[in-house]
Amino acid sequence: MFSSTGSNGLYKAPLSKSLLLVPSAISILLTLLFQHYQKFFVYNLQAIKEDFQIWRLVCGRAICLDLKDTFCSSLLIYNFRIFERRYGSRKFSSFLLGAWMLSALFDLLLVEIAQYVFGITISSLPSGFLGPVFALFVPFYCSIPRVQVTQVLGHFSITNKTLVYILGLQLLTSGSYIWILALSGLISGICYNSSILKVHRILCVPSWVAKLFSWTLEPIFSSAEPTNEVRVGMGATVDIQRQQRMELLDRQIMMSQVAQMRRQRQQQALLLLMMMI
Repeated sequence: MFSSTGSNGLYKAPLSKSLLLVPSAISILLTLLFQHYQKFFVYNLQAIKEDFQIWRLVCGRAICLDLKDTFCSSLLIYNFRIFERRYGSRKFSSFLLGAWMLSALFDLLLVEIAQYVFGITISSLPSGFLGPVFALFVPFYCSIPRVQVTQVLGHFSITNKTLVYILGLQLLTSGSYIWILALSGLISGICYNSSILKVHRILCVPSWVAKLFSWTLEPIFSSAEPTNEVRVGMGATVDIQRQQRMELLDRQIMMSQVAQMRRQRQQQALLLLMMMI
């Protein structure tokens, strides 16, 4: 999936690129070389509540300790990079920050509800930046149009969104209590996306912080502009021109993914035919 458009697939998405590279690299290092440091990244709810290790709300919710979770969340972030290109890095980072903070609250509430209603005692949850990843399914469902690609058995439609939902389902089933993180992430995404209680005005990245990171980190994680991009009609303003380029790039990426799926389907059909012969 990463190779469908090469490194240009992350054009105008430096934050998404940093979320792909940095946490994944740390997760691999913790798994392969520095296993003795994994204890600092465990999302231990018991330690948070009883020993007041509040720092675990940060460390335990930043880096995945399971490589399967790292892989699935990275693929989802890559697909959700469209929101950073559409709305800009500051608004995208504000959504992630708001969802990350809200989901921490909902994690604790859902754990208490599960213990009170079902008698389930949960001492720890899967680690990683999972709450905001699940929260991004809310704008993905609401704002990304559904385009049918093909049909399976004449009844089941395959759309441009099917693969993303499959990845989300794979991530949802990768751990015992990851459903709590998924539910808290979805609730957080709904609260932020629907502007309930004006959360987006309170939990947002200040402009001076956005400028600081744009000067320091954006040059590091920026990707080159696609060389094969077709020029579009010039808009009246810079914002309109930027939106036109992003929409064209989104269409090119979608068509590339559709073509790749069609090639895979043809190869599978050919293989099946050869086996039947």
